[in-house]
Amino acid sequence: MDTDDLSIEAYNAVIITAEKFHHDLTLRFGVLSSSCENENEYLDTSLDMIAYWEENIHSAIEDIFFDDIPSGNMFKTVLHKLKKEIERVKKIPQDKRTYKEY
Repeated sequence: MDTDDLSIEAYNAVIITAEKFHHDLTLRFGVLSSSCENENEYLDTSLDMIAYWEENIHSAIEDIFFDDIPSGNMFKTVLHKLKKEIERVKKIPQDKRTYKEY
């Protein structure tokens, strides 16, 4: 799938939240979408990736960010926010989520 296939709620929760923090983080979530078959898998895999990063915060920072590297505390804060946003979206039934019409 592509990020264009995400519901508006999921796109805002993950892509926009990541972009507001740092473009390099957005790239990671964008690439992740290509390995997922649907939105629910994307949200679950995003949560798994966040959990891994939380356990390996310093190596994650080195792997993700190229310029303007954030502090560990700032990164932890955005990861917590991303988790909350993803969990909020997961509570919305799939048929109640909204999608862009192309």
